[in-house]
Amino acid sequence: MTSETNTEAPQSTVDQVMVAIRRMIVSGHLVPGQHFSLRTIAAELGVSFIPVREALRSLESQGLVVTRPGRSAVVAPLNPDDLRSIYRLRTRLEPEIAFRSCELLVPDDFDRLEELILQFGDESKGIDEIYDAHHDFHLELLRPAASEWDLRILESLWHAAERYVRLAFSQRDFTPGEHRRREESHRTLLAPFRARDQERAAYALRQHLEANEVLAEQAIPRTEEES
Repeated sequence: MTSETNTEAPQSTVDQVMVAIRRMIVSGHLVPGQHFSLRTIAAELGVSFIPVREALRSLESQGLVVTRPGRSAVVAPLNPDDLRSIYRLRTRLEPEIAFRSCELLVPDDFDRLEELILQFGDESKGIDEIYDAHHDFHLELLRPAASEWDLRILESLWHAAERYVRLAFSQRDFTPGEHRRREESHRTLLAPFRARDQERAAYALRQHLEANEVLAEQAIPRTEEES
């Protein structure tokens, strides 16, 4: 959470496997701390062992899995320190890109962003659809000023943050007014971009990220020692 930045080029088998395993992790099919066999995953996905091994290398770089000697891996635990590190990097990168993107967005971009905002308030949408819209909103907001390297780094950070944010979203999904809150939160974020106010746009995005970090950290299950 997730949509891919390049929808034109066909995905390789490794990319398809990586997306499938990531979905298993962020959906809870594979839970934090769970050990799993690479051959079992390969059989489940109908592929050979090799693309699974290659996909896990990429997922390990995103902080989603830890590979073990031999042919097994474990889903990385949810870690507040990891979450803080992810958002420390995001709050350094994204507001600066937002500052520049603010003057580059065109009317069609704003129309697309408004369409995505409306999905946040649609109570008929499932968590997968909501998170995909959330990913696409932040991507489209920054894309005009983002280089290919920016997007590579941001996608890595967004994928690392995905299961934390999805967990926070899913826990609040049935809270009265939650969908409306998400919609209004992102409409408020978009307002300074529409006004071409670069300073306010960068500040609004930083505040938005900091608020999401708090929600995500609150959603991490606490151990008995932490309680």
